[in-house]
Amino acid sequence: MGKAKKTRKFAVAKKIISPKDTRIKSNAQQKQQKENESNNNKNSSQKPRHVDQAVSALFFQYNTQLGPPYHILVDTNFINFSIRNKMDIVRSMMDCLLAKCIPCITDCVMGELEKLGAKYKVALRMAQDPRFERIPCGCKGCYADDCLVNMVKQWRCFIVATCDKELRGRVRKIPGVPCMYISSHRYTVERMPEAFGAPR
Repeated sequence: MGKAKKTRKFAVAKKIISPKDTRIKSNAQQKQQKENESNNNKNSSQKPRHVDQAVSALFFQYNTQLGPPYHILVDTNFINFSIRNKMDIVRSMMDCLLAKCIPCITDCVMGELEKLGAKYKVALRMAQDPRFERIPCGCKGCYADDCLVNMVKQWRCFIVATCDKELRGRVRKIPGVPCMYISSHRYTVERMPEAFGAPR
């Protein structure tokens, strides 16, 4: 009997286990870790979310806590620009809102005025006027913008007086808080329909 002819096989590789095979120990451990992480994520998604409490002072966008006498939080640059425009702060506020106004100054604003030095001595003296109400704030730093925004978020009974565009932009995002600023040598208020003295 003759021998059967064997044909040579070309380009045949030896069978090797795939590096992604689950039978390899390291791959099995990685798979287990992924499963554990996905389970943890599912558990964390079931936890209750933190939702800020709704402000009781607001009727939609209208702030019911705002009313005469108006308490106005004054910023550093507002005092400086008022002096530059030769305006009496309290009288000009009353002309704008046609009601009694109490300008309020936080510790941070006072600290900022003291830091500015001798050049702004007049502004500091004006801020120490007995007509201005001093409001203590528990801020650790001395950055007035953050302080004013936090005060306004906590108590919605204030109007913010500032000439700083960046701060006005931050205040606009808080519903129910009007913003006072100087335009054409007069005080004006935005987002406050009952300010009849404010120029339109």
